[in-house]
Amino acid sequence: MADFSPLPNKAASDAFFPVSRRELTVEAGDGVTLPATLFQGEGRGPAVLVSAAAAVERRFYRAFATHLVEQGARAVLTYDYRGVGEAAKASKARTFRMKDWGVIDLPAALGRLEAEAGKGPVVGIGHSFGGVALGLSGASARFTRYCLVAAMNGYFRRTAEPLSVFARMNFAGVPATRLFGHVPASVGLGTALTGSIFRDWARWCRRPDFLFSDPEVPEAERFSDVRIPLMSIALTDDRWGTREAVAKMLERFSNAEIAEVWLSPEEAGRPIGHMGYFRREVRRTLWPVATKYLLEAETPSAGP
Repeated sequence: MADFSPLPNKAASDAFFPVSRRELTVEAGDGVTLPATLFQGEGRGPAVLVSAAAAVERRFYRAFATHLVEQGARAVLTYDYRGVGEAAKASKARTFRMKDWGVIDLPAALGRLEAEAGKGPVVGIGHSFGGVALGLSGASARFTRYCLVAAMNGYFRRTAEPLSVFARMNFAGVPATRLFGHVPASVGLGTALTGSIFRDWARWCRRPDFLFSDPEVPEAERFSDVRIPLMSIALTDDRWGTREAVAKMLERFSNAEIAEVWLSPEEAGRPIGHMGYFRREVRRTLWPVATKYLLEAETPSAGP
């Protein structure tokens, strides 16, 4: 069990540093415009880039981003990948690929954060695919450190519900992309996603090596170039991110020093699952783990 003590002198109140929020756009290297939100405060801590899970919009991370600025981050940027939400329905979205989220979108968002936050260290946190995106980006050296939350190899047989995952993706999601051009949120796999992106995701989840055996993703070789410190936060009740699935992803960061932390519903006081780490209900029980790492380079102390 890890030490989950709150941040000293800060978590005792709902706000420490005041937070301002501004909507802006990120121009990707290929001309695609990404919506983003910049959170800023009076702290002098690292700036933080928050990279989302697949089929999750940036608004899901608003409370966590606000919390980081309250705790002393000088700026936090959240952003939407291309082809997510309303953007899934745009005609241009039909040409998007899932690897673009890491190869093009993450570096572009990082550049905007660097420009807005000014001089000082930049750290990152990636939820699920947001951890994969770091490996694809070729931009890892621009971070001081990075936190992976529920990042895993998505092969369906490594999940805790393989038949359900396979059926939802291939018998519901893929046909929906052929019918509508995108996967509607009503299918139940998250927010809307453009069809070409979802089909990449479904194909990778059918492969034991996930995206690493896809000849159309040569950027997968960049994972071994990641040499910054990493912390992996995984959840014992995550039906997608099982121990095997997480281990298969972490082994790809073969040259990085990784601190691995597993959190349980007992420690959180409620179920966590694949999405639960960023919900405000676990602000006091679980958020200090990532917050201390991102802002202070501190990892939880090991118990018995």
